[in-house]
Amino acid sequence: MASRADNIASSLSLANFSKATELKKRIWFTIGALIVFRFLSFVPLPGINPLVLQSLYSQTQGGILDLFNTFSGGSLSRMSLIALGVMPYITASIVVQLAASLHPALMALKKEGEAGRKKLNQYTRYGTVLLCAIQGWFVATGLEAYAAQSGLQAVVSPGYMFRVGAVINLVGGTMFLLWLGEQITSRGIGNGVSLIIMAGIVAQMPTFVSQLMAQYSAGDTGSLLILSLIALIVVLILFICFMERAQRRLLIQYPKRATQRGMMQADRSHLPLKINTAGVIPPIFASSLLLLPLTITQFAGNSLSTDTALGSFVVSLNQYLGHGKPLYMLLYAAGIIFFCFFYTAVVFNPEETADNLKKNGGFIPGIRPGKNTANYLDYVLTRITVVGAIYLTLVCVVPEYFISQTGLPLLFLGGTSLLIVVNVTVDTITQIQSHLLAHQYGDLIKKAKLKGRLR
Repeated sequence: MASRADNIASSLSLANFSKATELKKRIWFTIGALIVFRFLSFVPLPGINPLVLQSLYSQTQGGILDLFNTFSGGSLSRMSLIALGVMPYITASIVVQLAASLHPALMALKKEGEAGRKKLNQYTRYGTVLLCAIQGWFVATGLEAYAAQSGLQAVVSPGYMFRVGAVINLVGGTMFLLWLGEQITSRGIGNGVSLIIMAGIVAQMPTFVSQLMAQYSAGDTGSLLILSLIALIVVLILFICFMERAQRRLLIQYPKRATQRGMMQADRSHLPLKINTAGVIPPIFASSLLLLPLTITQFAGNSLSTDTALGSFVVSLNQYLGHGKPLYMLLYAAGIIFFCFFYTAVVFNPEETADNLKKNGGFIPGIRPGKNTANYLDYVLTRITVVGAIYLTLVCVVPEYFISQTGLPLLFLGGTSLLIVVNVTVDTITQIQSHLLAHQYGDLIKKAKLKGRLR
């Protein structure tokens, strides 16, 4: 009955979409902001030779640069003003969240409400600027060092002026993206930063599709294999949609209270626990940690001889940690499982939840309030996190194995990018439906007030 009512409500809301002028303005603003993001990805960094840069990027493919390049919509391969994307902000926000859960002073600040949240956001922005400056300096010095290794000059005029200018431009580009994301969140639809990441991933789709069609035209890929790939993507999307909405609902009961008729009535509610509490953080962390040594060894391998012991070790490490290799798949799955439990323990505190229930008079039937409730929440959360970790491992490892066995292009960088795209799309559609329902109920209230005045 509840699902049927939700379907009826959503269908009625979609029928009134043409009347929701505020929602249409928000959607157009979001589209315009994403177009600005795509234009910025083609604005080059001053002082860069694009032809030499393309040669550099082709030699370092397969490392962490591929991950950052996909999330930035190809901006890193073109070394544009927004080459770093919003990844420094994501890293800084994760660090601040971890610190807020471990450090007593930040933990107290987190409990202060809106004022504490603004202070933590300010710390996150400071951390973003610091990370952008560090990464920008390494990018600038790395581009200059590439000339000594290959004999090709990637930087037109190397020196401190180029380095300082590159850092300023990269920091300014990332901070502008953050401002643009905040504008989308407040004046548009959905989470702005998440939509920018999704737009960057989706913008790479034509590249992957063109590579796939090129292989098909050359006879390297058959029709059956392409159909299998499409079927795998459809199954993964449906599976992700189902698991991301799956939750364990714990019954919460409150003491009886007197109603207007003098009857005693007990209030009931539910505490929803998501199967995937950690979200997309575990795959991002696991892939970043695995691809980081691969990228470092790729840069170092250009200046090492394979005849030496260090050179042979670097070559062997690149082979074992390559995409689709057994060691890479094993470490990738282990990293996802570890970060699932670690990040879930950071973002959800059973003791704090049990204390809040006790203060509000709520309790779980059959479980005593306080420590017993905290232990029960921890027990339930651990069991559902096992399911969530298995789900994330399957979604991320199966595409990697399929791509490595078939030799297809690295579509969506496995399941990580697909997971982000589906999550952000589902959240955005949910917000659109919420705006439509609010508009529908607003019209009903206006009609009711008008009838009351006529009477």
